[in-house]
Amino acid sequence: MLHGPAAMGEPWQPQPQPQQQRLPGLGNASEPSAWPSAAGGPGTAAPGGGGGAGAAGAAGAVSPWDIALCATGTAVAGENALVLAVLFYTPSLRAPMFLLIGSLALADLLAGLGLVANFAVRYLLRPPSEAAELGAAGLLLAAFSASVCSLLAITVDRYLSLYNALTYHSERTLGFTCAMVLLMWVLCLGVGLLPLLGWNCLRDQSACSILRPVTKDNAAVLAVTFLLLFALMMQLYLQICKIAFRHAQQIAVQHQFIATAQATSTRKGLSTLSLILGTFALCWIPFAIYSLVADSSYPVVYTYSLALPATCNSLINPIIYAFRNPDIQKSLWLACCGCIPSTFSSRPRTSSDV
Repeated sequence: MLHGPAAMGEPWQPQPQPQQQRLPGLGNASEPSAWPSAAGGPGTAAPGGGGGAGAAGAAGAVSPWDIALCATGTAVAGENALVLAVLFYTPSLRAPMFLLIGSLALADLLAGLGLVANFAVRYLLRPPSEAAELGAAGLLLAAFSASVCSLLAITVDRYLSLYNALTYHSERTLGFTCAMVLLMWVLCLGVGLLPLLGWNCLRDQSACSILRPVTKDNAAVLAVTFLLLFALMMQLYLQICKIAFRHAQQIAVQHQFIATAQATSTRKGLSTLSLILGTFALCWIPFAIYSLVADSSYPVVYTYSLALPATCNSLINPIIYAFRNPDIQKSLWLACCGCIPSTFSSRPRTSSDV
């Protein structure tokens, strides 16, 4: 049965539909930006959220937080590219230890490029592309996963080099290390493909986490996995401390002068591990816990303030792992100045060095 004007013989006219309201910025209100997508991040205000980056697009303005993340990503990419260049062009730096440092530098380089790519996807790509957003998110997921796994691999390498100090260096071949690094990267690249394979909330914005476009449940899985890996790193670190303490007691009993260099190297390795794990915890643990308990309704400024220190960890890693290494320092001096300073002290590399 017809109702309305058509039933009374009046000509039917279509009713005007209300125009869909769109918020300024990238996409509409249900399409936050990509950055926190993979690395935990901030995007435009999520439904029910507290404004935050949603104001980033107001009148076409660029959020200062996004500028800071993009600048950090640029610095991270440049710094780690320098490390990779030194490792690539120095034939003497082909030991398994430097391969692990190179893996860490490559992961952090990709993380920096991912931050820049997310900025470009949000502010420069018109019209917005879901494929580009998911691709940038996947790049960040893969890069930061590889960075964490590389740190774990370096920790394992340090532990085994102390636990089997007499035989480890003969058993640890470059080919075996390459195979392990390759397997690790395959797994991390698989993690990076998850947003493209369905681990996203682009079709259901209410399910988004602060790690947009990852859903809340999947973000919880990633956060728990990260915390477990960090717990494993801490356990290995405690074992390294016990082994180093036992070595120090043996050295004290023997009173051999030749053991002094080994004791100094052990202390240096322990201080380096304390520095890297302490920095890693301060940068990442608050963000991991926040991504575990928070959702897209939380004010996005909290996500930005925790995500920025987390990305800075990739800026600190080359300083701790690469630029403090005497062999890399020597290569940098030769590349930049063509000489080595007379004050530069070079000593043989030992199993305790990082």
